[in-house]
Amino acid sequence: MKHTLIQELHLSLTNDAPFISPKFFYDDVGSHLFDVITLLEEYYPTRTEQWIMDAFQGAITDAVGPCEVLLDLGAGNCAKASRLFNSIKPKQYRALDISKEYLEAAVADLQKQFPHIAMSAEAIDLSLPLAFPDISELRKIFFFPGSSIGNYDPEKADQFFANIAHECHGNGGLLIGVDLVKDLETLHLAYNDPLGVTSAFNLNILLNVNRIIGSNFNLQDWEHYAFFNESQSRIEMHLRARVNIEVNLPGSNARDHVIRFKVGDLIHTENSYKYTQDSFTEKLRYAGFENIHAWTDPKKHFLVCFANAKK
Repeated sequence: MKHTLIQELHLSLTNDAPFISPKFFYDDVGSHLFDVITLLEEYYPTRTEQWIMDAFQGAITDAVGPCEVLLDLGAGNCAKASRLFNSIKPKQYRALDISKEYLEAAVADLQKQFPHIAMSAEAIDLSLPLAFPDISELRKIFFFPGSSIGNYDPEKADQFFANIAHECHGNGGLLIGVDLVKDLETLHLAYNDPLGVTSAFNLNILLNVNRIIGSNFNLQDWEHYAFFNESQSRIEMHLRARVNIEVNLPGSNARDHVIRFKVGDLIHTENSYKYTQDSFTEKLRYAGFENIHAWTDPKKHFLVCFANAKK
């Protein structure tokens, strides 16, 4: 897996428009920093999603129905999924994420609290097609909270949903959280918090890249830059060069061994698309889901959906 990640990073960093996939945010430090972000007053998605989950717990439980396997996509610290255990009562729980050590520690702690649920931690790249042949006959509920789907470009989101619908094999569904379009000030503060935690989270991706490929990015040479692109309906996060920089990429082709950045040059690290309720539920239908249930908060800042895979 590491060799594949190295190749991916070499290609993305030497692209005409350099970028780093947001999956590389989530090393051990990045995972902890994101946990802190979710506690910030400015970062509304986590607390709003949880309000919806709590306020409509009964309706969500009824919509989800029996759950033999709960697959937690991008599980992180597993806290969100664990709040579902007493209501939907899964027989198995699979935590799936890219940061193996962080995930295993979270699942080990959770297993002590819920010894009756069979649990596993699986390091997995959610940007690649998913397949679960060993549980194809079981009723599966895929759980994808936190508006992480916003990190996918619309076409990739369609592919992702189609993959999940197929893996349900007509017996299961998807419980998902998605961020909605809202006023610019609220969006801006959510990704530019005054405490600078989001900035640290964004910059830490360079340290993770250094560890993976042996490059020599220096954090002092870069700054956090995030804004809302209205035409694309997405927050864009970038790292912006503060000075002229040369970065070594060991092991790459000779012509790509050194990459150069000028003051103001950008490395794109994340998109976070914002949807309307109608546009999002239409994507679910297009991908092969039906009987879509939707819940939102009074301000209509966030949306939680459950959709059954077509049989």
